[in-house]
Amino acid sequence: MPEMPDIEAHAERLDRQFSGRVLNGFAPFNFTALKTAVPAPDAAYGLPLLSVGRRGKYLILRFEPISFVIHLMQGGRLLADTKLSAKPRGGQARFSFEPIERDDGGIDETALLLTEQGKERRAGVWCVPSADLESTLPLAKLGPEAAGIDPADLAELFAAKSMRVHGFLRHQAMVAGIGRRLSNEICHAAQISPFATTKQLGASGAAKVAAAIDHCVADGLAYERTRGDMSSSKDRPSAVHSRTGGACPVCSDTIRDVKYSSYTVNYCATCQTGGKVLADNTTSKFLK
Repeated sequence: MPEMPDIEAHAERLDRQFSGRVLNGFAPFNFTALKTAVPAPDAAYGLPLLSVGRRGKYLILRFEPISFVIHLMQGGRLLADTKLSAKPRGGQARFSFEPIERDDGGIDETALLLTEQGKERRAGVWCVPSADLESTLPLAKLGPEAAGIDPADLAELFAAKSMRVHGFLRHQAMVAGIGRRLSNEICHAAQISPFATTKQLGASGAAKVAAAIDHCVADGLAYERTRGDMSSSKDRPSAVHSRTGGACPVCSDTIRDVKYSSYTVNYCATCQTGGKVLADNTTSKFLK
């Protein structure tokens, strides 16, 4: 699933290409694509796109008086669409814009197409009042942005709810923008066990985690900004994530994993767990 660096860089690309374009229409291709009933999307028709931005893992197409909030989920993408096919492969919804003249004298009718591959059909669009973006679902449920979080603020969040730090980082109501890959990378960069509890990490642990968040997000964003499109998970450079059996880039120990039904925790025993190996998620004694 795309995370903060992937979404942020993609928002920047789309903003450069589409900001200022006048919306002609919004067309969902199935009933699951539009998650809200009011306000209606047509409140933005005939108005210019003010910006493409991001909050957590959500893309935001901002108009006045409404905005479109988009979650890509696991297999979704928001793509520049020049083909304008009546039945695009994996198409969930399309934003169409008034044609504009290109520098070469041709006509640019490029639309924005929300696609989702696979059968889940969980990607979607929320139409919300622009003035109430942060206080309206789905953004209202998000915690503070993980990137740039103050260590003292993170320490308060750690103290308020005791959770394994890997789960805390992935919980969007705790901090927004981090997913499975970044959680693995942040724990490794901070040199802490992914199963350490937030309360036990305390203020010193929060400072390490905050610094690791900024480091890992900056690295990811720098990579994503070199691309012309959004990366896939296999493309994203990682120190430990999805590198089971490989060598840790810090100490050369073997990268190990703890597998769950829907995700895998990767870690380096030497760097993170004092050399202790977690055999699996049912028989291992989780490190505190």
